[in-house]
Amino acid sequence: MEVVSSEQPSAGRSRDGPTHEVTHIEAGRGPALVVLRELWEHRELLYFFAWRDVKIRYKQTALGAAWAVLQPLLTMLLFTVVFGRVAKIPSDGVPYPIFAYAALLPWTFFSNAVTLSSMSLVTTPDLITKVYFPRLTIPIASPLAGVLDFAVGGIGLIALCAYYGIFPGVEALLVLPLFLLALVTATAVGVILSALNVQYRDVRYALPFLVQLWFFATPIAYPSSLFGEPWRTLLGLNPMAGVVEGFRWALLGTSSASGAMVLLSVGMALVLLVCGFAYFRRVEDKFADVI
Repeated sequence: MEVVSSEQPSAGRSRDGPTHEVTHIEAGRGPALVVLRELWEHRELLYFFAWRDVKIRYKQTALGAAWAVLQPLLTMLLFTVVFGRVAKIPSDGVPYPIFAYAALLPWTFFSNAVTLSSMSLVTTPDLITKVYFPRLTIPIASPLAGVLDFAVGGIGLIALCAYYGIFPGVEALLVLPLFLLALVTATAVGVILSALNVQYRDVRYALPFLVQLWFFATPIAYPSSLFGEPWRTLLGLNPMAGVVEGFRWALLGTSSASGAMVLLSVGMALVLLVCGFAYFRRVEDKFADVI
């Protein structure tokens, strides 16, 4: 944050008369390290926004956090009937229900996080127009709030693994960095769309269609092994493809994920994050005037 002070003449007085000091508060400018430092300095505010989102999400709900399990579970049941039984899509040698659930768990986190993050700025106009704070904390808080949902949804995945007699090895530890990849991707996309949504309200109408297209472009209902090389590796241009196939490999032992695909997904997620932060910083000065 930059604070600029200047002396200006008081209203109705000449320049030789008394003056008063005017302080201008402006958003800080600088490279990515400056942005990260600013976010770290306001980490308590970020925690507050994330916790607020959690409480709002489950306020006056009958099932509360159980929705974090029901969403991927009910979708998994539908996919098992349509894609597993009717269409007979292969599932890399593992039962289709757990094949689908292992992919739907990170995808549900991603889609919810992107949707909430994209709408976060336009739903908090009073904060943005009345007080200065790092605006990035608002769209970043929504993906962080979804971490709790992901953890609760993981209980369903553990139960399915136990039911089908699948006991992951040490590879299961890679779920944590893979989830971090999903978190970075959701944050990057949410930051970009939230900034766009302030200026172009078409985003709210285009967002469901975008999420739907992204869903079918991600190997959730089908394995990436259906594609030959180099197309299977190029699926990694979609960061969530690397997340989904990485989850299946780490937890179920499937062979669909390749190191090249996951590395490509990591690279794309970082590019999205850097571009998202840069675009957000470039347009955030206009938020108070437009929103």
